[in-house]
Amino acid sequence: MYTVCDVTYRFPIIILQNKDGMYTARVPTLRGCHTQAKSLPQLHKRMREVIALCAEVEWDKNHSLPHDTFVGFQQIDIDL
Repeated sequence: MYTVCDVTYRFPIIILQNKDGMYTARVPTLRGCHTQAKSLPQLHKRMREVIALCAEVEWDKNHSLPHDTFVGFQQIDIDL
């Protein structure tokens, strides 16, 4: 969560792990907001830092942050 002007924002984060064990995360509601790390604790620390930076840029541009509500995450299997 990130606070701007006494408002708390909650951001959904998508976390993936590649075949080498590296974690990547992104915030779909903040353009360009992503990072990677070797461990989940390190990833969470970095995500807080990058969200703060991206939210500050978004706030400076629009004087607001996204108010999208996270609905859920689904996976779809496709035979290729």
